[in-house]
Amino acid sequence: MFLNLNHRRLVGYSYARSLVNECYELSNRFPLHEKYGITAQIRRAAVSVYLNIAEGASRKSDAERKRYFEIARGSVMEIDAILDIANDNGYLKDIDLTEMQEKLVRSFKLISGMNASDNLF
Repeated sequence: MFLNLNHRRLVGYSYARSLVNECYELSNRFPLHEKYGITAQIRRAAVSVYLNIAEGASRKSDAERKRYFEIARGSVMEIDAILDIANDNGYLKDIDLTEMQEKLVRSFKLISGMNASDNLF
């Protein structure tokens, strides 16, 4: 918000923000009894994607930066797994998940590309 640093120039960073918002919006539709269960977990995972991209971009060593990007990518996979559980429990009935699917796939690809890149900026 206040620091206009390199991480803001990454497409993956800005895209992860939209993923966070999509996860919050979707999780608002989960049952109230899941407030401390999968609702909280999907939100933590989505925020983890965003924050680990930001923190990784600030690292000077390639190995350290790539480790943060790996964690971010793992959090994308965690969101996907949470959606499996939500679907198995019937929480996703009558919800169009096309946008969520696109965001997850694109986020995964963007983070993978950032991780493979030797020159982000």
